[in-house]
Amino acid sequence: MDFSDPPRRRAQENLLPMINVVFLLLIFFLISARMTPPEPFAVTPPEAHAQAEAQGDFALFISADGLLGYGDTTGDPALVALAAAHTGHCVANDCTAAPPRLTLRADAALPAARLAQILPQLTSLGFAQIELVALTGAAP
Repeated sequence: MDFSDPPRRRAQENLLPMINVVFLLLIFFLISARMTPPEPFAVTPPEAHAQAEAQGDFALFISADGLLGYGDTTGDPALVALAAAHTGHCVANDCTAAPPRLTLRADAALPAARLAQILPQLTSLGFAQIELVALTGAAP
């Protein structure tokens, strides 16, 4: 008589722990990612030969015809909203030790004279560091 054990079936692998890990990683990356608000209007930045991307605490958009946009507001109220956001930021943080940076996303077709008119208004709001976003182009 043969009393050997019957052949065992291979145990099925449980995929539930792997699915849980992938789901937790997805949640982690969604939470830790920097969410950017939608742009108030489309802007085509000018081309430059820069190495670093400008990233400020605030972002002001300027269209080709000089229309300002901050958050959901456009036109002159955008500067008022930007000033209010700057004041709120300085109440919560020490702006003298680490002044906030402003990122300008201006359209490439914006006349330089209009940009020159806007810059003094921005510095009067308390922005000492203003960065202009430009597309990285090929070196000539």
